[in-house]
Amino acid sequence: MKTPASCSRRDFLKHSLTAAVALPLAAKPTSSVHAAEPAPAIDIGSRRELFVDDFLVQKFGGKAELRLHHPEPREIALVHDAPWEGSGSGYHSVFKDGKLYRMYYKAWQLDVQPPGTVKTNAHPLYCCYAESDDGIHWRKPELGLHEFKGSKKNNIVMVPGKAGSAVADPGHPAVFKDENPDAPADARYKAIIHSAKPHGLLAFKSPDGLRWTPMSDGPVITKGAFDSQNLAFFDPVRGEYRAYWRIFTAGVADGTTWKPSGVRAIRTATSKDFLNWNPHTDLTYVDSPAEHLYTNQIKPYHRAPHIFIGFPARYIERGWSDSMRALPELQNREWRAKASLRYGTAITEGLLMASRDGVKFKRWNEAFLRPGIERPGTWHYGHQYIAWHAVETASALAGAPNELSLYAVENYWTGNSSEVRRYTLRLDGFVSVNAPMGGGEIVSKPLTFKGAKLVMNFATSAAGDIRVEIQDASGKPLPGFTLDDCPPIFGDSIERTVTWKNGGDVSSLAGKPVRLRFALKDADLFAVQFQ
Repeated sequence: MKTPASCSRRDFLKHSLTAAVALPLAAKPTSSVHAAEPAPAIDIGSRRELFVDDFLVQKFGGKAELRLHHPEPREIALVHDAPWEGSGSGYHSVFKDGKLYRMYYKAWQLDVQPPGTVKTNAHPLYCCYAESDDGIHWRKPELGLHEFKGSKKNNIVMVPGKAGSAVADPGHPAVFKDENPDAPADARYKAIIHSAKPHGLLAFKSPDGLRWTPMSDGPVITKGAFDSQNLAFFDPVRGEYRAYWRIFTAGVADGTTWKPSGVRAIRTATSKDFLNWNPHTDLTYVDSPAEHLYTNQIKPYHRAPHIFIGFPARYIERGWSDSMRALPELQNREWRAKASLRYGTAITEGLLMASRDGVKFKRWNEAFLRPGIERPGTWHYGHQYIAWHAVETASALAGAPNELSLYAVENYWTGNSSEVRRYTLRLDGFVSVNAPMGGGEIVSKPLTFKGAKLVMNFATSAAGDIRVEIQDASGKPLPGFTLDDCPPIFGDSIERTVTWKNGGDVSSLAGKPVRLRFALKDADLFAVQFQ
């Protein structure tokens, strides 16, 4: 399916193609790019490069385009039905820690009542903890750390309380394991926690991910709305901490209160020590309109950490209509709407965005995780908030490679529990270069690499294939690496070495400016890497 974003980009790029490139694929000359002046080469070294944007692509030909892919629903991973949890539980942080998978989340009960009231005072907001050995089957350990109604038999790791001169509100937690090699042992785990008084974000640390203490006397970031899952992490590629948090485009903060107006948006800043943050910057987008983004869920992608991947939640208030009344759980929706119209008629879903610098993002305007088939617990405000972040798990198919697991909230607002469902996606499988059987191709910008072979993450039909050509910087095919020298490559593999008639050794080209040309038929190309 064509998307408005990909079509506009493709049309723009195809407008600049030469007449030869615009011909049907079979009639195109082998040399498809002739740059008047060679562009500076991009040094990709031996990095894995994903096609989540057109960063590497110079030109599209034929029917090739970038295509957004979608996670597949799996089982309910966790039900937040404990007395200290509830229907407002969410804002999950998920990461792999050695052989253990860790999950942190807010625990909250939203009690919706017939007269049109939403009570939120059943119990305070807590931060709770779950863990798993495989990322699929989760448990809530009895930690014995904090008391709830006279008992410490629970999985609560943070409760409201004083943090220096501030009051910590653990209802907006974002927890991560610090990859900074210089992080001290007592701060191996870190978290950003909302502060209600004064207004801002607090920095917390922990030696084990369970016992937490504040790192400063007050908020370390103060200019923002913060009424969402605000987060921070260590960027191993750039050697710095980076934070992302909620703002309103026309909001005003005075350090104590926040007066929102405008659009829910995202702000970022960097730090060397997690305490002193550089001047902030607001995120910009390549070709996306201003729209409400409730969360951001940004983090370096673990298989290509130079690329930031985000899963923001799009929030849209659609008002009452026949379609709104046809959605699941109308009575509960009407009760919520009496308390506040948006509680009943707002809808959320998961998006995908990617960045090379952490500030300017390619955001796909089409939904990455739609609300899906209508059923109880779906199509409401709070549905499909994707956890921060994707993790690698084993495939359910025997002999298949690992896949990505993502987790998203459903059944928010209703009953006495919310749930988090697991979804799966192919490794690197966010976006592909796709072409139908009619054929298509891309040609890269000039680049340099390190390595002796080129590998692809790709999938074809039984009749489809991919062929690869290596050109010099001006677009001239290199002897031995032409399209005709490349036997058709078909299959479905996370990592397949590209070969030509004389083999797959490309070490003689390492360090030299080259272009890559990929010709596809009924195929998807997700990522490439020189090794």
